[in-house]
Amino acid sequence: MASEQPGFWARVQRASVERLHIRLESLVVLLALSMAMALLSPYFLSLSNFLNILLATSTIGVLAIAATFVIGSGGLDLSLGSVMGLAGVAGAFVAVNLGWPSVLAVIACILAGAIAGYINGQLVTRAFVPAFIVTLGMLGLARGLALVISQGRAIYGLPPEIVYIGQGRPFGIPMPVIILVLTAIVAHAVLAYTRFGRHTLALGDSEGAARAAGIRVEHHRRIIYTLSGALAGLAGLLFTARVNAGDPTAGINYELTAITAAIIGGTNLFGGRASILGTMIGALIMGVLQNGLTLLAVQSYYQQMAIGAVLILAVFIDQYQVRKESRV
Repeated sequence: MASEQPGFWARVQRASVERLHIRLESLVVLLALSMAMALLSPYFLSLSNFLNILLATSTIGVLAIAATFVIGSGGLDLSLGSVMGLAGVAGAFVAVNLGWPSVLAVIACILAGAIAGYINGQLVTRAFVPAFIVTLGMLGLARGLALVISQGRAIYGLPPEIVYIGQGRPFGIPMPVIILVLTAIVAHAVLAYTRFGRHTLALGDSEGAARAAGIRVEHHRRIIYTLSGALAGLAGLLFTARVNAGDPTAGINYELTAITAAIIGGTNLFGGRASILGTMIGALIMGVLQNGLTLLAVQSYYQQMAIGAVLILAVFIDQYQVRKESRV
């Protein structure tokens, strides 16, 4: 008996994944949510609000790219928000307290994040501690270290060169948005078209098969966690430059939003499938949702409830799609 042929929508979905590396459901959700917010608030469709959404999404977007690499490889990083806060404080401390050049402060941000990510990777691969426990521990360690370095206070007075990274608007476009777009383009090319990207997804699909294929599993996983930390450091730089302060409390619960954006965009929570372009759509969904709720004067704790509900719904839909595809 011949197997049932997939319908038109299923074929379109499959083509979008193969050619564009995105799931059409995510794009439909983004368009539907934008239309709903436009109907509910007359201010939503303004150019200034659109730029505000992109600006607010820039930090979460970079963190979501980091989450995409880790989750796609079958891992998990719950320390992204705390590492982001630590990186911002490290950069501000170097620039303000030590008075070093701005370029060294930028390097300090990214390096602090990369070191935290490297430690995560080392503990996961060499100490054989589950990623959930390692990154949960790093969440507390990074936040505590940020508070120690800053003595519990925000570090103000960043040099103009760093502030421009967060507040500059070349051609009228916020600088963080430009950095996010460039980061996403590079990350998409790496994940979709390079050996590193193929090995990352192979690792998430089956670690045993990846090992049998000759992939250096532990080494590759350490690189992924280090990359995740470096991207969290970049997010910390963008946030710090935007608010003109190294805030030790920055990034609280951001890891939840970043993971949600990645899963909404089509990244499988259990690894083996990931899309940077899909993650960007997911990040925009989260940005539109938060912006719309803010315009509607919805209180912040209800917004946190909405993010949590969206995360549960995204995982449910993702696993439903996986089960549906396995039956075809």
